[in-house]
Amino acid sequence: MATVELTTANFDEVAGGDGIVLVDFWAEWCGPCKRFAPVYERSSAKHPDIVFGKVDTEAQQELGAKFDIRSIPTIMAIRDGVIVFAQPGALPESALENLIEQVQALDMDDVRKKLAEHNH
Repeated sequence: MATVELTTANFDEVAGGDGIVLVDFWAEWCGPCKRFAPVYERSSAKHPDIVFGKVDTEAQQELGAKFDIRSIPTIMAIRDGVIVFAQPGALPESALENLIEQVQALDMDDVRKKLAEHNH
């Protein structure tokens, strides 16, 4: 699957569902973002079961503000509607693959339980 452009109009719908969504916050003027883009595209081809989204932080400033994006690129991983990872910086391909494996291996019942405990 190719990457999906995420906007304020479709973000919640795409990211709020079941499964894994990776989000690349980027901008046209960002050199590291442009170098990371082919890595992200290759990974999206390897994992058709995962949604690979891209947020253009210039065009979608509300989303950048909502998630407090201060540095780009920032990679965010969402599983079953829960943000389980967010980190600025372009990842090498091996690190991106490792991140995907870790997100796939999460016990989401345990994650939700810990979130509930943390929020009380």
